[in-house]
Amino acid sequence: MKEGWGRRRWWEFRQGHTVYLIFMLTFINFILIAYRLLIEKVTFFKELVPDLWIFALMFILIYVPAAILIGYWHRRTQLRVETTIINQQNPVLAKMVRTLLDVQTGVASEKEIIEFRDMLKKIERK
Repeated sequence: MKEGWGRRRWWEFRQGHTVYLIFMLTFINFILIAYRLLIEKVTFFKELVPDLWIFALMFILIYVPAAILIGYWHRRTQLRVETTIINQQNPVLAKMVRTLLDVQTGVASEKEIIEFRDMLKKIERK
């Protein structure tokens, strides 16, 4: 498995972009759009929530606990399913399990065992 410097930076860029930067931007964007379209346009709501910062605070106080509860539910019910599906498609895991099985049953050659050991050492170094 050889990953080039550029491919690693591309992956790191995507992670930083999607997990952190865009997450924050879309969160702020949602608050601003909801305030502008819902609160400012409807007189009843404008009287209840006169300022953006009050709306943002109320939104965060409701949204964050709801997101935590949904995340907890996801971890407890869906993560197992996702992990199973991902592992079933992971060629490195498949090779590792196959090699372990081959070693246990005496099918693996000495060369395969050495290659397997070298692959694990490379993974450990990263």
